[in-house]
Order: sequence, then C-alpha cells, then structure tokens
Amino acid sequence: MVKRSRGMLSRRTKRLSGKHNATVSDFVRTFEVGAKVTISQRAYNIGLPALRYSNRYGTIIKKLGDSYVVEIQDGNKKKQLISHPIHLKLAS
Repeated sequence: MVKRSRGMLSRRTKRLSGKHNATVSDFVRTFEVGAKVTISQRAYNIGLPALRYSNRYGTIIKKLGDSYVVEIQDGNKKKQLISHPIHLKLAS
C-alpha cells in the first residue's frame, strides 16, 4: 500500500472547492500599508497562507513583489504571513 500524503492541502480541498473563481480585478487589487484586512482563502494556490489562519484580521506591513506581508495576532504572539492579494479582503 502507498502511504497517504499529509501535505498542506490534504483533506482541505473540499473547503476551497466551493469558493468561486477569481476575476482579473482580484489579481490586481492593491492595498495601502497599514490597512486592516481579512484573510479569506480562495482556490488559488499561489500565495496561499496556511488554512488555519482563515478569517483572521491583520494589518498590511509591506508589499513584497506581487504579495503583501500581513501581521496577525495569534494568541499573545504576532506573526507575519505572506499572502497574494486574491486571498485578502478589506476589513469592514
């Protein structure tokens, strides 16, 4: 028997498959440094933060190529995630 893969997307593709496809405006979306954003994953693997950080609020720290560095609070610790703008939404 072949051993089952336990990669980052193992058993989680069903959660992402219900998300609608991305539009061109989602790819070219821009954010200001210091903006409050929500992490919401889409079915697009490039720049996808780990799924345990879904629906978290964070602050844009800087732009890194096409992606953004988002700082979130995880318990008492601050963490920085690199995410493509397709996985980010402005917090309301």
